[in-house]
Amino acid sequence: MKTFDLPDLGEGLTEAEIVTWHVKEGDRIETDAPLASVETAKAVVEVPSPYSGRIVKLYAAEGDVAEVHKPLVDFEVEGDESGSDETQDKTQTAEAEEEPSPKEKKREDSGTVVGAMPSGEDDLEQAAIVRKRRRKSEAKPKAAPAARARAKELGVDLAEVEASGHRGQIIPGDVERHAESAPAAGVAGIMPPAPERPPLKPANYGSPESIRGPRRSMAQSMSASRDQVMPTSLFDDADIHYWLPGQDISARVIRAVVAGCRVEPIINTWFDPDAMTRTLHQKVDLALAVDTPDGLIVPVIRGVESMNARILRQQLNRIKKATRERTVSPQDMLNPTITLSNFGMMAGRYASPVIVPPQVAIIGTGGIRHDVVPVLGGIETHKRIPISITFDHRCATGGEACRFLAAMIKDLESSV
Repeated sequence: MKTFDLPDLGEGLTEAEIVTWHVKEGDRIETDAPLASVETAKAVVEVPSPYSGRIVKLYAAEGDVAEVHKPLVDFEVEGDESGSDETQDKTQTAEAEEEPSPKEKKREDSGTVVGAMPSGEDDLEQAAIVRKRRRKSEAKPKAAPAARARAKELGVDLAEVEASGHRGQIIPGDVERHAESAPAAGVAGIMPPAPERPPLKPANYGSPESIRGPRRSMAQSMSASRDQVMPTSLFDDADIHYWLPGQDISARVIRAVVAGCRVEPIINTWFDPDAMTRTLHQKVDLALAVDTPDGLIVPVIRGVESMNARILRQQLNRIKKATRERTVSPQDMLNPTITLSNFGMMAGRYASPVIVPPQVAIIGTGGIRHDVVPVLGGIETHKRIPISITFDHRCATGGEACRFLAAMIKDLESSV
């Protein structure tokens, strides 16, 4: 008999929700076959079987929250005779007489830590057990070869392009029109519109229900922010009236965040209040707060300071698709240096978004408005992007935050 503990899934989390069991008690399973789908703070991952044998006991039901390093499954492993009392007594005696080597200790603990699970007859010392749950892909859209090449170049998902060619075929012009119109259809950010949410079932009203997955993670992060951060917010607007046609709003906003970080690197920082230390980052690893029916998901685009508009658009499209399909990996949500939230895609002009420590700042962009502005000898209506910055005043000064915001506005107000 062997007991498999829920492994550390690589996020430093202490628990995970059992979404689906792919086996039941009494079933036989092969090594590396899917054992269960579990949901961590923000991602659903597959846990494969570490052994070949029969499932004796499942320690949690679907919907239960299991603790990391606690028993998950009991196996009756093929060729393992440790189930008899006599064999167990002999094993215990042998263990008392001879201390196992460090390598053997690691093997005995296999399955409790990522990268230490046996596969077949050999121990895979560095085997990763986290596998992303992938959905079945839909049929490929009809597109001319030139359109597919153009879509790849522009980072456009052909499934989202409206076709105008013969018999519903996508042509290069369709791809280019989609690439130009997609950013303009939204406002200063990358959050895809949340799918239509079905109404709650009447049975849900008035009955407490457990907070799980991304919502549980959000509650924990917000509690940490309340306890650890001294937030202060600033608000202003960037006039984009003189932008040339075809500007990618999302890419421009991210470029402006990078411009602010170059002027005031203190905003792109981690702060440790216990040690009273700060860590300034040369790279800008930007977290993007995305609203979904399952809660807030915050994937990270790493190294945005080195990306041009075309590459940024490709990354934004990738993240949009991954968040919609819930295939963002845990590693893609770790260790951002600064966060951008585009709440204005849905509603709102200014806000005081909440910082997630150890970050020092979060940027918010509101809905683009046509404002009346004074000009020489009269007034005009200009498009303007509302910008909010919330910063941890224990680490950053008001002057530093103001200079960061001014650098963002200056970059956004450039015509190109």
